[in-house]
Amino acid sequence: MSLTEPQREEIKKKVIEALKGVYDPEIAVNIYDLGLIYEINVSEEGDVYIKMTLTAPGCPIAGMIVAMAEETVKEKVKEAKSVRVDLVWDPPWTPEKVTPEGRKMLTQIFGYDIVEEWLKQQRSQT
Repeated sequence: MSLTEPQREEIKKKVIEALKGVYDPEIAVNIYDLGLIYEINVSEEGDVYIKMTLTAPGCPIAGMIVAMAEETVKEKVKEAKSVRVDLVWDPPWTPEKVTPEGRKMLTQIFGYDIVEEWLKQQRSQT
């Protein structure tokens, strides 16, 4: 039996909520609001595919974060028939990918809007 589009969207919302419970151990913000999730697809059969990145290619715990994302979605989204998470590096992550909620969290942590500061630096380099 194929899932309807509304059923697939509901599963996707649950996947997003699950991913908001996975944190980059070096940054106290979840991987979704950091903008590390590039794609979430739910097939008509209920298979979940997630494409994600990390803030830096040399991250020593890359495998751990990907595994945490996959396991969390498997645990929390019972409607998912299967879950696969692929780590990609293209396009590279930039602070522009941080969600508005993530910006608020980072501002609370660091005391200033790091995204705005990054954008200022980028503009001054051009």
